[in-house]
Amino acid sequence: MLELLNSLAVSFDLPILDWIQANLQSGFLDTVMPIITMFGDAGIFWMAWATLLLIFKKHRRTGLGVWFALAMGLVVCNMIMKPMVGRIRPYDFQIDELGKTWNDILLAGKLLVETPHDFSFPSGHTIASFEACTVLLLNSKLMGVPAVILAIAIAFSRMYLYVHYPTDVIFSVFAGILFGIIGNLIAKKIPLGRFGKKGKYEK
Repeated sequence: MLELLNSLAVSFDLPILDWIQANLQSGFLDTVMPIITMFGDAGIFWMAWATLLLIFKKHRRTGLGVWFALAMGLVVCNMIMKPMVGRIRPYDFQIDELGKTWNDILLAGKLLVETPHDFSFPSGHTIASFEACTVLLLNSKLMGVPAVILAIAIAFSRMYLYVHYPTDVIFSVFAGILFGIIGNLIAKKIPLGRFGKKGKYEK
């Protein structure tokens, strides 16, 4: 799989990242994108949202669904797939494999965020965001629509900031949606009365 991904890096991923740098890079986005991407850091924002939902009986099942989805993504994607695939970051690939320098890669000559050197595939920020927004959208358009917009912005930020390949992000979007659907289904099967004061099951 790594051989295929490396081939895609040259033929598909890097041209897209370079196009983003050449055509979309601006002072405004340089300021905004590092802030947006922070909402995906370690899934903390989505975990906090899910935990808040657990407080309210009406949204408790939604909160559980988000938590189940995030847990699946953490285990399958971050703990299993990342080390198993072992894909290096796009800037490391260009420096190590293509002999380029930071000035060749980025207009600013450096990343706008702290340089991660863990494995690249898949994108944890993107998976967590789409897991959460999928569960939220399945249960509430009021919460789900803003969450989807934020998830899309986070996914794009990972490419704009040059820390993930487009194929990382594309795979992670679909994986996140899948885990979100599964997490939501699991939450619907769990009797919630044990979380209530009177022990009655929620319908």
